[in-house]
Amino acid sequence: MTRFLTDGSGGFSCIREDGYFYVDKTKLIHQLVTGSGRAFFLSRPRRFGKTLLCSTLEALFSGNRRLFGEIGGYPALAIDSLDWDWRQYPVIKLSLNAENYQEGIEALHRVIATELEFQAEKLGVELPRKGLIDQFKYLIKGARDTYRQNVVVVIDEYDKPLLETIDQPDVHEQCKQFLRGFYGVVKHLYDFIRFIFVTGVTKFSKVSLFSELNNLTNLSLDSRYAAICGITQVELEENLESEITAIAASQGKDRKEYIGELREFYNGYRFSKANTQVYNPFGLLMHFESGGEFQSYWYETGSPSFLVRLVSRKIFDIPVLAGMRVSEKQLRKYNVDTMATEAVLYQAGYLTITDYDAARREYVLKFPNEEIRSEYMDTLLSEHALVTTDNKDALIDKLPTALRRGDIDGAVDAMYAFLESIPGGLPGVKESIFETAIVVIFKALGVDCRSEVSTNRGRIDTVVETANYVYVFEFKVGRSSNAAMKQINDKGYANQWLGGSRRVFKVGVAFDREVRNIVEWQCEVVEAGEWG
Repeated sequence: MTRFLTDGSGGFSCIREDGYFYVDKTKLIHQLVTGSGRAFFLSRPRRFGKTLLCSTLEALFSGNRRLFGEIGGYPALAIDSLDWDWRQYPVIKLSLNAENYQEGIEALHRVIATELEFQAEKLGVELPRKGLIDQFKYLIKGARDTYRQNVVVVIDEYDKPLLETIDQPDVHEQCKQFLRGFYGVVKHLYDFIRFIFVTGVTKFSKVSLFSELNNLTNLSLDSRYAAICGITQVELEENLESEITAIAASQGKDRKEYIGELREFYNGYRFSKANTQVYNPFGLLMHFESGGEFQSYWYETGSPSFLVRLVSRKIFDIPVLAGMRVSEKQLRKYNVDTMATEAVLYQAGYLTITDYDAARREYVLKFPNEEIRSEYMDTLLSEHALVTTDNKDALIDKLPTALRRGDIDGAVDAMYAFLESIPGGLPGVKESIFETAIVVIFKALGVDCRSEVSTNRGRIDTVVETANYVYVFEFKVGRSSNAAMKQINDKGYANQWLGGSRRVFKVGVAFDREVRNIVEWQCEVVEAGEWG
């Protein structure tokens, strides 16, 4: 029998009854629903399996055991053999995902009205001709009275109306005010509720779910549930072996090579201190359905325009676009209202956790994989007009080629030409702005580049590595290239690469605030095998 990976849009019952492939997460779900808590929030990027998780919870609490047992010749799921009473609870599942909320508050009212009407019909509850908030109250009370069981409330993509209107202040505030009252019903009727599960991309302040429902447990960084959405490497290889074998053979690759490409392009998401990495399930679905084409399927399904607008005024104040360090407190208390850039990018799926520094209680963030790195950089470059039609082709050819060949003169010439060609010049004169501009272009052109590289004596501005060369850059604004070179040597920034198999370039670069470009630079070269 052939099975197909699915993004979950058809719902859990459809997947099980129609024979679609399903990664069994029910052991984790059982752990969640049998624990001590009963109100939970989970943040994951869009198209990451949140809707399917909500649909699975709906089926579970509805007591539909048939869907979890052996069905259609496919094996039973893990929870079928675990301790669960399969009682039928009234489940109210609201989804705010399918609408264009930029049309105004009326669009939100329309979605809520439709969702409440559908749930009331499903549960056999008659709603009064009152406002939507009152109808929500009646639905919870009516369902409890009808079933003589406390109610399960599942809210999927609770924040989509807020995310979509973030650049429309009036509409955004109207949506927030309405949702504050609507979600406040859950707080008011908490004694009527058996279990609450809410999903979204991020957290908004002054929304009742978070400001009033103090016992809402945030699972977003919980190591126990790091893999509750997404597909782990083990799950991929255990469940999709036939697809892996077929595509590898069709592309003339061995299994190990093909899996390595999959991992580099689609894997890498990490949502906790534990080193549990997962693939984006939507990207994998589209990759396998296309016969193995490596395309940016997830990125192309939804423009990150709201993110780009959020960071557009601040991006040049971010000294690094990978390897960023954020405190545990900051990441746990992220709030899109305050526009904490790193946290917003993380929650939306454009950055992910790469490490946790327990001593400093800091998370280290980076791009999760090649799909996100290349596409997000292109978006930033386009948004800021850093690379234009006039300079892009020349830069793509000249800069990476010069670095690969050990041509530091050609590389610096290309950097100068890039900065010179930015319409209107760079938006500021701080050292971090120049550094970030260079890092952006390096990364967008596929150069292996790291910034703010920690050593035991400080942090290197930028390191570029190729097969045969290592470039250690130090940037200065309003100071000489001598000062930059002196810092490289005094702090031993290049020492870790000396004596190795590659030639090392120590490069000091000076920028000028007036001309907003490179005004002087110098380089010291240490040959491969030498110690300087």
